[in-house]
Formats: sequence, C-alpha cells, structure tokens
Amino acid sequence: MIRLVKASMTLGFCLLVSSCCFGDVTNAGPEFEQVYKLLREHAPGISEAELNRAAVHGLISELNPKVSLLAGENQSASGTNSLILKSSIYEGPIGYLRIGRVSDGLPQAISEAITKWSATNKLKGVVLDVRYTSGDDYKAAANTADLFASKHRPLVKLSDGLIEGRDKNDAIKMPVAVLVNRQTSQAAEVLAAVIREIGAGLVLGSNTAGQATLGQEFPLANGERLRIATEPIELGDGTKISSEGVQPDIKIQVKPEDERAYYADAFRVLTRTGSLASATGTLTNQIAGTNRAPRRPRFNEAELVRERREGVSLDAATDAPRGREDDLPTVHDPALARALDLLKGLAVVRQSRS
Repeated sequence: MIRLVKASMTLGFCLLVSSCCFGDVTNAGPEFEQVYKLLREHAPGISEAELNRAAVHGLISELNPKVSLLAGENQSASGTNSLILKSSIYEGPIGYLRIGRVSDGLPQAISEAITKWSATNKLKGVVLDVRYTSGDDYKAAANTADLFASKHRPLVKLSDGLIEGRDKNDAIKMPVAVLVNRQTSQAAEVLAAVIREIGAGLVLGSNTAGQATLGQEFPLANGERLRIATEPIELGDGTKISSEGVQPDIKIQVKPEDERAYYADAFRVLTRTGSLASATGTLTNQIAGTNRAPRRPRFNEAELVRERREGVSLDAATDAPRGREDDLPTVHDPALARALDLLKGLAVVRQSRS
C-alpha cells in the first residue's frame, strides 16, 4: 500500500511539473497524501484498486490535454487499425472519406481512393471526416494535407525539423471540407489545421481536443501509454495549435449523443432534435460562430451567398436531372449536411465562372 501511495504521488508530481510548460498552477488545493489516507481509512466499501483508479483518473482528467492516456501501440484511440473506415459518393458527386487514424500510409490511401472515384465520376469536392479520429503521426498529417497543395510551402514544425510541401503537378485540385469535433485529437487536429492554413478547404464542427502537442510517452503496465505534453504543435506559418483546439470555420452545435447517432447513420432521424439539416437543399444550418483562417480559403459561405444574390442558381449545382434529388435519402447529420451543401454550392460558383 505504501508503494501504491508513493507511486501515485510520484505520478501526480510528474504531471504537475509537466504543466509548467503551459502555465503555473495557482490553486494548490489539499495535499494528495492526506486526502488519499483519509479516504483509505474512513471511506467504507472502497477498495485499494478503486481508490487507485480514481486517483489516476482524477489526475489525468484535471491535467488534460497536457496529460493523456493513449491506447496500446497496436490500437488507435478510436479502437481501430484502419486508415479509412468508410468511403462513399454522395450526390454532387462528392466524395466522402471517414478517417480511422492518421498514420503512415494515409496519404497514399486517400490518393488512391480519390483516383479511383475520379475514373468514373467528375468529383465536385471531398469531405474528410476526422471526428473521433486520433493518431500521433504528425508527418503523415502534413503529407496528407499536402495532397491538396501544388506549391512548395512550410507545413508543420516538429522537434526534428520542418515538414514542407513540394511543388507538384498532380495535386488534388478540388475543395475539401473537414469535419471535426471534441474527439478529434493529435495528428487529426493537425491535418484539419494544415488543410485550412494552405487554403485547401474549410473546417466544420466544434473545437477539437487540443492535444496536438509534442511530448514524451511512457509505457504503462496495462499496455496503455501516458503522454506528457511539452509544447504545442506549430504550423508552417508560425501559428501554434492551442490547448483549446482547432476552432472550426463554421461551428455546428450538436448534442454529443446525437452526434454519435448521426456518425453511425447519417440518414437517421432523431425525433428529439429540434432542427435537422438537409443535404439535398441549399445552405441549411445557421452559422453559430466562425474564426478567421490564417489564409483566405479557396471558398467560403459568404462568397456563395454573394454569388447567389448575383443571379447564380443553386439548381445548377448538380449534373442530375430535376426530380432526381427528391428520390434520394436525406442526410440528417448536421455537419455532413453542411459540408455537402458548401461543396455543391461551390460547384455552382465554379460553373458560373467557367
């Protein structure tokens, strides 16, 4: 028991020291050893295992995202080893890729998927869904974003150097919408941030986890890893991803339980939801808030509205005959519906300028 208390105190001390990289701890609170001892002696029915579990959980929760528990080496935080969990073509046509984890091989997997689609479809855009996505390969995140950039530019600064994009003629020259939420963490956050920073697309959803940091990882006896952050990730333009996470360009307010349901089935109708978004109409969700991107994206909602006022008809957004959309199922996932609307609207703008 003494060893257990000392181990817990040592863990707490290490975590508190690591937080100094990001700020001082101003409210010290009661002594850990005193509280632990009192609970052990006077709280009936609480085993040492329960007490230890609560202590560790409390420390990590209090210091999150400066400190976090990661899944084992062979399993991502979302419980999958798959780089791409789902690929679909939505009306438009618009490609949809649900990313399982950001790791080595993801750039090639995305490139192959889009190449395969393009052989039979004239894609108008791509949705990258990184909700509930993690991964700790920041180089893979930068290289994935670089698929959509044709010019050489700095992308991400890591401890071992700067990752830069390359000049190329085979860049994917279609707009991107990236879906994020509070469970978008680490390399997935960097992927979203870099895609926006290079002007390839917009980020939709809610603030990400704020775990895009450089740090140290320590293996634990149960197979998990303890990650202690040392400094935030810095983008190529010098912007640092803060502990508040990546702020979306378009915020979409969805209850966590509803978002999980939509993530499982984008066409599902939730009766308790007050308002639902439609992917077959025009821009449907009211913007709850935005933040300015480091560089102006290739497209934005204000531009689409302006083009509409100048006489561009959104009915021309697809190549399908009138009446066909009425037969399609409606996407009720608010984030995905907004992304599809934006990409379809952009197709109208581009068509009017061609």
